[in-house]
Amino acid sequence: MDDWGRQAFQAPPRPNVSSGPVIRPPLPVRSISSPVGFASHTPSGPGMSFGQDLLEKDQIYQWILDLSSSDGGIREQALMELSKKREAIPDLAPLLWHSFGTIAALLQEIVNIYPVINPPNLTGQQSNRVCNALALLQCVASHPETRSAFLQAHIPYFLYPFLHTVSKSRPFEYLRLTSLGVVGALVKTDEPDVINFLLTTEIIPLCLRIMESGSELSKTVATFILQKILLDDTGLAYICQTYERFSHVATVLGKMVVTLAKEPSVRLLKHVVRCYLRLSDNLRAREALRQCLPDQVKDNTFAGCLKDDNTIKKWLTQLLQNLTDTSGISVSAP
Repeated sequence: MDDWGRQAFQAPPRPNVSSGPVIRPPLPVRSISSPVGFASHTPSGPGMSFGQDLLEKDQIYQWILDLSSSDGGIREQALMELSKKREAIPDLAPLLWHSFGTIAALLQEIVNIYPVINPPNLTGQQSNRVCNALALLQCVASHPETRSAFLQAHIPYFLYPFLHTVSKSRPFEYLRLTSLGVVGALVKTDEPDVINFLLTTEIIPLCLRIMESGSELSKTVATFILQKILLDDTGLAYICQTYERFSHVATVLGKMVVTLAKEPSVRLLKHVVRCYLRLSDNLRAREALRQCLPDQVKDNTFAGCLKDDNTIKKWLTQLLQNLTDTSGISVSAP
């Protein structure tokens, strides 16, 4: 972009972004030898007896204990079993967080992979194993009882080396996608503390790079994360604080529009349009978008693929109205 937008981005107010939280150790140890948290959630059915119910609980506790085993094979099996069943165990996140050594064991699984990501020598088996560990961390990030402690421990930092990788092989793509899933689980909660934490990290440039060069699915998740950051008032102010930040975001979104015009993806386009619409809520960004919004967004390039999606069509209409309105009042989507 040229200098047309720099005047709109002079002397911006500094958003109120708190500094990163202090790293704290996991909460005090809780014994997992008793069936904590499963009283009303344990899967049951007409053919399941009380004895079978307890057996299922005991197996879950054993798998959690096995995560700290010195036997790599036992740990790998426990990772796989808990990852597969995580959605059927509502209180798995508190059990993982409060059991002795479990989070440390999951972080060890992540750190063990660092040597094979640069140079890129990650195998499929290694990728599957660490992604199972990441899936359990996503479980912890999603749970309201453990999310705050998860952030206070700065655990997302352990994932960022995976987001820095550029290899397009399947093991690396799976690794990046699963890592993005952990961050996506955090922003999905729409909690200001999550956004404030992420703004102190490098997540925005990492997402922008993946949006530019990742697979369609990775691009979709990365754009979703950016969208959630923009939908937060502090996140919008942060991105529009300087011309350079806005320019970086607008440039990547523009490249994505050009690519989508050739290779349409409705689910990805939906997030791109929502990002543009949210940017138009900022007066300086709106002035800049009047000059740099891609022609494909203004004309009927996407009319064919959007004929059955009224939501995106509504967002596009609102976006164009915001850019043509000089009153300073924008129409924002819910």
